[in-house]
Amino acid sequence: MKLQDLDVIVTAPPAPGWGGRYWILVKLTTDTGITGWGECYAASVGPEAMTHVIRDVFDRHMADENPENIELMFRRAYSSGFTQRPDLTAMGAFSGLEIACWDILGKDRDRPVHALIGGRMNDRIRAYTYLYPLAEHDTESFWASPDMAAESAAQMVRQGYTAVKFDPAGPYTSRGGHMPAMNDISISVAFCKAIREAVGDKADLLFGTHGQFTTAGAIRLGQALEPYSPLWFEEPVPPDNTAEMAKVAQAVRIPVATGERLTTKSEFAAALQAGAATILQPALGRSGGIWETKKIAAIAEVYNAQMAPHLYAGPIEWAANIQFAASIPNILMAETIETPFHDALINGAIQVEDGFVTPPTAAGLGIEVNEALARAHPFTGNDLHLNMRDAPCDYVTPNGFAGGSPPLKTSE
Repeated sequence: MKLQDLDVIVTAPPAPGWGGRYWILVKLTTDTGITGWGECYAASVGPEAMTHVIRDVFDRHMADENPENIELMFRRAYSSGFTQRPDLTAMGAFSGLEIACWDILGKDRDRPVHALIGGRMNDRIRAYTYLYPLAEHDTESFWASPDMAAESAAQMVRQGYTAVKFDPAGPYTSRGGHMPAMNDISISVAFCKAIREAVGDKADLLFGTHGQFTTAGAIRLGQALEPYSPLWFEEPVPPDNTAEMAKVAQAVRIPVATGERLTTKSEFAAALQAGAATILQPALGRSGGIWETKKIAAIAEVYNAQMAPHLYAGPIEWAANIQFAASIPNILMAETIETPFHDALINGAIQVEDGFVTPPTAAGLGIEVNEALARAHPFTGNDLHLNMRDAPCDYVTPNGFAGGSPPLKTSE
């Protein structure tokens, strides 16, 4: 059996775009006619350029290869161009293709992927959700409203979720870390207070701060949140500086989580060695794929750290996350996104029930991709999956951050 054909589909989820402005889906076909699906979580170049990168990685390192040879193909891609170091774009391309290889292998053997990577360790995976506006909420004002966030959190708990994530602490800017404005700290505390009062001890609070603060600023904010006992403080400083993140972890009595912007065991091991985090959040469509992320989980075991796979993408990466999570002992929880489009794209193959996901037992990733639906929603823009803001933090008026992928302004 050899890998023969590649197709890349860039799908745009309908507004409001939970999961990003587009999802890069890859379809591999073998010379025996077996099809495998994967998803590349790569956002540093536009989707048209990324499509060329994906094709180059496939043609150069994977075409005509046996899909069993995951390690060999990984080493080729990792070493390409005399690099032998983590490359976010190349690894993003390889990760989605690697996931598709596992889907092929599972279908060839009529076994779910988790059965091929260590077997079923977990019968249920604890799920968590980001807090999104409810139907009665005004979408624009939701992101700055502790009361609306608390209402959304209470609704998620009624649906069975035991953990909810939110990130009200101000803008993510291309300028790197900044000191939070005092009103950013105040609104962050207000969110934690309102949500904690709404859910009591029935749900954990997951506080998202996606790399936007200086070390001192992250410590100030984190210490202000401590009375509400969040389960994690997510990526408090830019992810490339593990030594500074470790200082935050030592100074704040909230576990630090990181990983959605890291790739391969090299970067995750560095974070663990530095003491920067005790919860790792790999995005399997970026971290190197399923096999590489199994290695990351094994390294995390040595440091008594837990895994919480990240998801701000489509349902194919989610399916890979669930197969991975089913096979490891140190899973904490997995992110979920429930939208009609996510559900329809995999024909409802994976569901959150009472806050947990049962890993599917069907062959491969356990899903059937609605290819016609994916092709019927092509991404036609020239934008990135998510954007960083150029303008600096505002210390006079409140800083706003709209979650998800808000519509682009005409000036953008």
